[in-house]
Parts: sequence; C-alpha cells; structure tokens
Amino acid sequence: MLLIFPPLAKACEPPAGVARLAGALKAHGLPCRLLDANLEGQLWLLAQPPTVADTWTRRAFKGVEHNLAALRDMRTYRSPDRFQRAVSDLNHLLNVSAAGSGITIGLADYQSSTASPLRADDLLAAAREPERNPFYPYFSGRLPNLLAGVETVGFSLNYLSQALCTFALIGYVRANFPAVKIVLGGGLVTSWMQRPGWRNPFGSLVDHTISGAGEGPLLALFGREATERHATPDYTGLPLADYFSPGLILPYSGGSGCYWNRCSFCPERAEGNAYHPVPSSRVLTDLRTLTEQTPPILIHLLDNAISPVLLRALAEKPPGTPWYGFARLDEHLADLDFCRALKRSGCVMLKLGLESGDQGVLERMSKGIDLGVASQVLNNLKECGIAVYCYLLFGTPGETVLEARRTLEFVARHHEAVNFLNLALFNMPLYGDEAAEYGHKPFYEGDLSLYTAFRHPGGWDRKQVRHFIESEFKRHPAIAAIVRNDPPQFGSNLAALFM
Repeated sequence: MLLIFPPLAKACEPPAGVARLAGALKAHGLPCRLLDANLEGQLWLLAQPPTVADTWTRRAFKGVEHNLAALRDMRTYRSPDRFQRAVSDLNHLLNVSAAGSGITIGLADYQSSTASPLRADDLLAAAREPERNPFYPYFSGRLPNLLAGVETVGFSLNYLSQALCTFALIGYVRANFPAVKIVLGGGLVTSWMQRPGWRNPFGSLVDHTISGAGEGPLLALFGREATERHATPDYTGLPLADYFSPGLILPYSGGSGCYWNRCSFCPERAEGNAYHPVPSSRVLTDLRTLTEQTPPILIHLLDNAISPVLLRALAEKPPGTPWYGFARLDEHLADLDFCRALKRSGCVMLKLGLESGDQGVLERMSKGIDLGVASQVLNNLKECGIAVYCYLLFGTPGETVLEARRTLEFVARHHEAVNFLNLALFNMPLYGDEAAEYGHKPFYEGDLSLYTAFRHPGGWDRKQVRHFIESEFKRHPAIAAIVRNDPPQFGSNLAALFM
C-alpha cells in the first residue's frame, strides 16, 4: 500500500497520521510506503525558475537554498529577524509559482479564487482536471514509479488547505491507474462523514472513505484483524532530514478525542468523538523507542489536551527530549512543584486554551476554567521557565465587547507570563447542540461546510469583533509585544524553538 500526505500544510514536521497507519500495517505484516507529497511538492515548486522577474522574486529564487538552510539551522531561531526574512522569501516564491492561475500558495495555506474546498462539485472538478493543479508536474512525474505494483493507495486529508490538491491527486491516480483502489481518510474527512445525513458525493471516485482512526478499517480491507488497539508509529519511510526545522520535530498522539469533552461549541463534541487514550506506560515506551530511532530535537504531543495522567507520567519518567503540547488550565498546573517537575521532564512550552478572560463567558462555554486558577497556572509556568502559547476566542454568543475587554485586561495583567497568542474568531459548528438556538445560515457557502453563521444575542457581529481585535486588543502596548513574537506562517509549530 502507498500512503500519501497531500499538499498543502506546514512542512516543519512529518505527518503523524500516515506514520501511525504505517506502524499498524507493518505490525500486522503488511508492507506499505509513505509519500509526503506536501513536503516534496513544496520543495519542487521552490526549485522551479519563476516566470515573474521582479527584484524580490529574483532575490528569493537566488537565495532559496540559503533560506531553506536557515530554517534547518538552530542559530536562525536565536534571531527572529533572520527567521522572518527566510520565511518571507520562501513564502513569496511559493506564491509566485502559481502567478496568474487564481491560486495562492504559501508555506501554510492553499487557496483558489475559483474553487472552494467546501463544495463537492469543485473537488470533483479538481479531480477531473488534475493538470490544472500547480503541483501536477511534480506528482505526475513522481507517482508512476511509486504506484508500480501497488494495489491500494490511501490519502490522508486533514485540512481544508489540502482538499483541492488531494482531489487533483486522486483524479490523476483514477485516470492513469484505474485498477488501483483509492482510500480516503483523515481529520477533515471524519468531520464530513460525522455530519447528520451524510451522503458521500465521492463514491464514483473513491473506493473507500474512512471516518475516525484508520488503523482498524485499513487492516480490515486487507483481511486482517487488529491484534491491539495501538501500534507504535513508523516514521522510517519519510525524509526526516528535509523538513523546515533545525532537526526532527517528532509528532506523537497520546490519544484521540478530548478527555474533558464538555466545552460548548467544541467540534469534537459536535461530531460525537469519544476519548480514547493510549495507556501512559505505552506512550512512554513509544517515545523512548522513537527517540532512539530518529532522534528528534523536540517532541510535539498532538493531544487535544494532554491528560493529567499522562502529564504525571511524563513528569515521573521524562522522555529524554524537550517536548510541548496542549494542556488544560486546571488545578494540576496550579501546583508549583508539579510545574517544576514538568520543566525537569523537558517541557519547554504548553499551549493553553484560555479562550476568555471573563468568568461568565467561560462558564457559559462550560470550559471548566476558574480565572483564579488560570492566573496561578500562568504565574507558575513563568516561574518555572515554561513558555505559554495562549489561545483566545472572540465573538462567542456569551461575549460582548465588555467581556472582551475583560479578556484584554486579564492578558495585559499576565503579559510577562504569556509568550505567544493565538487570536481566533468564533465559528458556530453547524451540527452542534447550540446551532439550532443561534444558527442562521451557512457561514461558508458549500455543501461541505462545517459551520453556520448565527445571530449574536448581544448584536456583536464579526465585523465588530474584528475591529475590536485589530484596533483595541492588538494595540495595547503589552499585548502588541506578544503578538509580534509569533513565528510568521508556522505559529505554534515552531514557537518552542524560539524559547
């Protein structure tokens, strides 16, 4: 089997999903190969002489190898200005590679002015005409040798930015290798298939679509039954030295779903995804095995929130490599000694979903966060030297500008403990519990949309929310300094390296 991770996503670490599937297949005696078409495709585009001839483009193309080397050099992360210049030039070069096509390509995104990843008809059109995709010269030259003798090919579609390219790849395979069975899965596919009343519009193109964890269904396609729920991921088939980072960042998931799973408006909850943790002892064993095989400079724990059980296990038996991931703002981190133990275990950064600095908003969202505890957590992490990447969400039904200003005040008071910020506008899940109460019409036009627009009960619409963020929140001196810290294009994926 050939497992493909399509363009376009951030190419600073290997794709965890296909590595996890490869581990499961190989553990059951089934050979497979991996293709990170996202990384390879971006490198291919960057190597093509540009058709645009302005000064910036000429300079960026001349310096492409230098800039790639800079992203792979740890010294660059001690100089944010140098990092920003390298990223800016590489991003520009990807952008001009599709000049005149109506497509915008960057290090973190792929958009078309004429086609939407939220419309099934547009995805099917991308499959009918794969030669219109900017990556077509790359994959039409790369795939024939890889597909020789292959009976099944799987595509891991996780992000909207991958959708159009994924279907162009599928269309190419279907047209040129009609005997090959095509399997489609991944996070975005799971979200589509979890929609009530889902009817698969891709049945004529894709042989099998998989919702949720793909290990069991893939094994079943080959007539095998899983002998255990979890297999150690296998990254050996990926070009681990070629990613846009100064060494391997190893992604690893300690479970699927969210152990809290009570937040209002949570997509995981709306989709009915249950929490399935990997036993912490197995996580530690996997991390030791993988760090000996690779070895990484940083471990990225992918869990929606690392459970307290796993945090304690990491504190007691450190993985031996620096690590970071999402955690909840709860009483465990309010214990200073526990935070010190996490620091000793190698924790360099925690991503924290605070969402709001107003207690009433947090309670209406069922976040289970007490602002007094959150304040203690931030102070503890600062004292221990663990960086904080704080996530905020503006425009929820329970928030108006008054509550948003309390968030501003909370962040400003704790500005010395917050190293990075992610500022998001609220989207109402189309099939969440609250959509019937607040929902109004599809937020994004398309039959595959996952969100709905809604009438804000306080009249605080998205235009007003954006204005507050840009003209008030970001302009507070203490907050403006934090916003400037965010690594362009790569955000939290590379932020820990700057610490």
